[in-house]
Amino acid sequence: MKLFTFKKGVHPNPEKKFTCAKVVETLPLPKEVFIPLQQHIGKPAKAVVKKKDLVKTGQLIGEAQGKFSANIHSSVTGVVKNVGLFQHPMGSRVEMVHIVTSGEDDWDLLPRPADWKSASAEELNEVVFKAGIVGLGGAVFPTHIKLDPPKEKKLDAFILNGCECEPYLTCDHRMMVDFADRVLDGMAIVMRILNLTNGYIGIEDNKPDAIERMRQKVAERGEPWKVVALKTKYPQGAEKMLISAVLKRQVPEGGLPADVGVIVNNVGTAMAIADAVIDGKPLTERVVTVTGDGVVEPKNVMARVGDTFASALEFCGGLKNETIQVYMGGPMMGMSQFHMEVPMVKGTSGIVAVTKVAEKRNKTYACIKCNACVSACPVHLLPNRLSRLTEKGQPEEAHKRGLMNCIECGSCVFVCPSSIPLLQWIRIGKFKINRLPKGA
Repeated sequence: MKLFTFKKGVHPNPEKKFTCAKVVETLPLPKEVFIPLQQHIGKPAKAVVKKKDLVKTGQLIGEAQGKFSANIHSSVTGVVKNVGLFQHPMGSRVEMVHIVTSGEDDWDLLPRPADWKSASAEELNEVVFKAGIVGLGGAVFPTHIKLDPPKEKKLDAFILNGCECEPYLTCDHRMMVDFADRVLDGMAIVMRILNLTNGYIGIEDNKPDAIERMRQKVAERGEPWKVVALKTKYPQGAEKMLISAVLKRQVPEGGLPADVGVIVNNVGTAMAIADAVIDGKPLTERVVTVTGDGVVEPKNVMARVGDTFASALEFCGGLKNETIQVYMGGPMMGMSQFHMEVPMVKGTSGIVAVTKVAEKRNKTYACIKCNACVSACPVHLLPNRLSRLTEKGQPEEAHKRGLMNCIECGSCVFVCPSSIPLLQWIRIGKFKINRLPKGA
């Protein structure tokens, strides 16, 4: 089997053995949820409910503010206890809707076409917008914007991203195995919206059962789509890397996939689209991998948005006494957590708990100019130079050298023998550039 890939990248230990064979289980209805009004790139949604309001599962509780925003819905049936500031897993306190569950699960479904196969692209994408769907691969970019590219962009291909290159995580893997038909329904809906027939499904070769399952189901449906086996390498799941591997096209500097005629969606996003368009269910739940050697019984779970990390961990037997670190997402791009009473959000792909850190180095040494970071960078930057310029107070110069093209995958930090926080300095540089007045 020929394997496709991109240039450079790194090979962290996959650590998927904990949950790759675990069928997705559904968490019990939570007793209460904390649903952030900011779960997407763009403006926060505006609360449309208040304290003591009765809400149903799927009911709109946060209204999108402008195009670059996303609707927020209640994931349970119950009573609004409060609308206020609560701790977010990204580290800050943000506005959330706190709902106490009634014990029922009474759904308020979205209006949708009687037959999506005959519906127009505009009708289908309107359902995607109303459902509050965002990219579930981690970017949380509002999906309705991605599915409505500028008219001058001539698209000819769609790629379904099933790579899941981040260590430990297996939620996408299990969706392709356990919910294959629903994932492909979502892909079919996306391709109808985009008016495309040329479809690809990219999957890393460490998921042979998912590759086989997708190929079998695509053949059964009689679709011309191609399942492409990709070399297991990080960050194979990044859009630019995936497009390079599958289609040998290079997204231009500062450009988007649509610039080379391609749209990419994650398998979880495709499944959410199918749930919305076919069943009328907004994005109120997602598959989350709860894993690591610090979890008593690692699992893949279907969790309601707003349910807590503590609830998911309890369902998996809890944390071991030896656990020293828990983070949301995978170890390469995830965010470390300091308590477990934070909510799972639309972008929560995993909860990873570990009993040891493979290599914990608190001291930073001088750069030895080995260029390991340069050899690893999948977008061909000079991470050492960009980091140094930012550290020396020259983010504008770093900007000229491609700072904003960094995809923040962390490959440079992974290989640095001097433990230099390269990515952290690059993020600081980006932050400073974004704060400059327009035209500066």
